[in-house]
Amino acid sequence: MYNLIMNPVSQPVLKRIYLDVCAICRPFDDQQQLRIRLETIAIELILATIRQTRLQLIVSPVHRVEINGITIAEEREQLLILLQQLGLSYEYNLAITRQRAEQLTMQGFGVADAAHLAFAEQAEADFISVDDRLLKLCNRFKLPIWYGTPLAYCEKENLR
Repeated sequence: MYNLIMNPVSQPVLKRIYLDVCAICRPFDDQQQLRIRLETIAIELILATIRQTRLQLIVSPVHRVEINGITIAEEREQLLILLQQLGLSYEYNLAITRQRAEQLTMQGFGVADAAHLAFAEQAEADFISVDDRLLKLCNRFKLPIWYGTPLAYCEKENLR
C-alpha cells in the first residue's frame, strides 16, 4: 500500500529547457537540407510541448541581446514575440552567472555561448543547440546539465 501526500496548492515542477538563439532561429534557416528540416520539426515539437505547459522555456538577457542583433526585421519581431509569449524569466544571480561565463570563456567557449550556458546551468535547465562545435565543447568539459540537439532532446523526452 502506498502513502501519497497530496498538496492541493502545490503544482508539479515542470522540466526547464533553454534553447540557444541558433536553435530558436532554426525555422528561419534554409529548409533545403534534411538536417535543418528535421531540427526545425524538432524545435516546433518542443515549442508545442511548451505551449501545452508540459515544459518551461527559460529565457535570459542574452536571448534579447542576440535577437535584437538579427538584421531581418520580421524574423527578429517573431522571435521576440515568441520569447514574450512562451518564455519564463528566471531569477538569476548575475554575479554568479558572470563568474561562470568567464570560466567557460577561459575554457574556449565564445562569449555569447558561455553566457547562454551559464544562465542555463543556473536555472538547471536542459540546454538545446544546433551548433555542433558548441555541443562538442560541452561534451569535452562535461557540463553539469544535459545538453544536446533538438532531435536528441525529443528522443530523450519521448516527444512525438
